[in-house]
Amino acid sequence: MLLDLEVAVQNAAGMRIAREIGATRVELTQALSLGGLTPSRATIELVREAGEAGEGDAPEVHVLIRPRAGDFCYDRDEFAVMERDIRHALAAGAHGVVIGCQDASGALDRDGLARLRDAAGSAPVTLHRVIDTTPDPLEALHLARELGLRRVLTSGGASRAVDGLDMLRALVREAAGGIEVMAGSGITASDVAAVAGSGVDAVHFSAKRTVSVDGGVRLGSASDGVGGHEVTDLAAARSIVDALTTSHAA
Repeated sequence: MLLDLEVAVQNAAGMRIAREIGATRVELTQALSLGGLTPSRATIELVREAGEAGEGDAPEVHVLIRPRAGDFCYDRDEFAVMERDIRHALAAGAHGVVIGCQDASGALDRDGLARLRDAAGSAPVTLHRVIDTTPDPLEALHLARELGLRRVLTSGGASRAVDGLDMLRALVREAAGGIEVMAGSGITASDVAAVAGSGVDAVHFSAKRTVSVDGGVRLGSASDGVGGHEVTDLAAARSIVDALTTSHAA
């Protein structure tokens, strides 16, 4: 494989699939349908154990730090939660963390990012897709590099990475090897080759499917009355890897 693969997973089963397809990393989260939230410490520990239960190299575990759904403008209490979550995640065996925050103007929150970076110590830090919601993704990339973050996860400012190819190429040029650019959002077997062709260092995908149950009773303000949850799908993950391998061989 000529570039890194990262799979967004929510549990140990997802980690086992990521390992089977040869992923370099997993981004561990929960509530993918909400864009992802911080997983529990027990989940982190079990996913790390699942990755190590076998021969060969286990995918690294990078934990998403996001205390709630919605925007990325956080108050004092939310920053305190994120700092503690970072320390707990690393103590539980995570290799790195995935963070992001912005100020009232929509630009990245420099002080907030520095605070979260410092909480991670020497562990690698990824800037998540908050970059795609900023007024100037190139400026955001420069700040992430200045702060010493390892990589950025971006869809090129579009809802799906395949629709943000021009910006992805621009980000790759601006990165100039000083920070990794990883493309993600809505990547499937049909478009992974085009996304990889933008020159990014890695591709990120969830390869998920929904297990639905007709609940009939609303269980929360965001519920539509249909219960269910999303899981990592082995067939979908394999199809993405196969498409990428075929494109490199062509």
